[in-house]
Amino acid sequence: MPTRRQLIQHSAMLAAMLSLGPLLATPVRAAEGLRRRTIPSSGEMLPVVGLGTSRTHDVGLDDPDMDRLLDVLRVLVEGGASLIDTAPSYGNSERVTGELVKRLGERKRVFLASKVSSTGRERGMAQIEASFRALQTDTIDLLQVHNLQDTSTQLGLLRELKQEGRVRYIGVTHYLESAHDRLLEALKQEKVDFVQFNYSVSERNAEKRLLPYCADNGIATLINRPFTRGNLLSRVRGKPLPDWAAELDASSWAQLLLKFILAEPAVTAVIPATSNPRYMADNLLAGQGRLPDARQRQLIVEAFR
Repeated sequence: MPTRRQLIQHSAMLAAMLSLGPLLATPVRAAEGLRRRTIPSSGEMLPVVGLGTSRTHDVGLDDPDMDRLLDVLRVLVEGGASLIDTAPSYGNSERVTGELVKRLGERKRVFLASKVSSTGRERGMAQIEASFRALQTDTIDLLQVHNLQDTSTQLGLLRELKQEGRVRYIGVTHYLESAHDRLLEALKQEKVDFVQFNYSVSERNAEKRLLPYCADNGIATLINRPFTRGNLLSRVRGKPLPDWAAELDASSWAQLLLKFILAEPAVTAVIPATSNPRYMADNLLAGQGRLPDARQRQLIVEAFR
């Protein structure tokens, strides 16, 4: 039986989608809200679909695209999601994220994640202070050491900020399979709340050791590159969805790819980047309905070969 919150979230998502026009090939499941999973270190529940900002949000604050990006954020929040992942190295994306959250007036409903990618304590602190200013916030929900750059030093700094209450969670990130072993070693040496890495139908190395380790040791996982920069979706452009997609309540190829990832229990949330509110709404639907079993996951893999 859905809770009142789930029904409200679902109604908000549906209203947002209808305002965007005929996005969906099939109707939204009326009795469901967005799936949530636990952050192991705290017990806080996090919606399983979030928003990445690499490339898509690197625009000027006076750029006409800001209106469309504001719609993306509105769909995210009204659809029951909250996580936005950004970084100082993503051009102007961090400033854009902060400005969009301010314009929408929904800071309390947004889970802000950013990164530090400097060497040395002094430079790291300077970059972090710049992130607070760019995001226009006194508290960053998750701050991550980007691509394992000067990991030990920066994590020491992040722990201090967490102790002070300026940062709620800390973590480490990378985006390449070749770095998974290094990520795993960092997790064994350093206590963190989150780890972010790439995982998709075409990049499955994380299944071998990284995801099992996180599951066994209570580390939340954020998944980047779920579409491998759009390469996976380009393989099926123009092709109709297979009939069995209905068994998974999926109405798009993107939803199938995201559901493949979310079927892994050790995944906390997936963060596809988009500047299109229609795609944001479509991505959120992957967090509803049935997830694939082992047989159905294999069907998804074969569909993208």
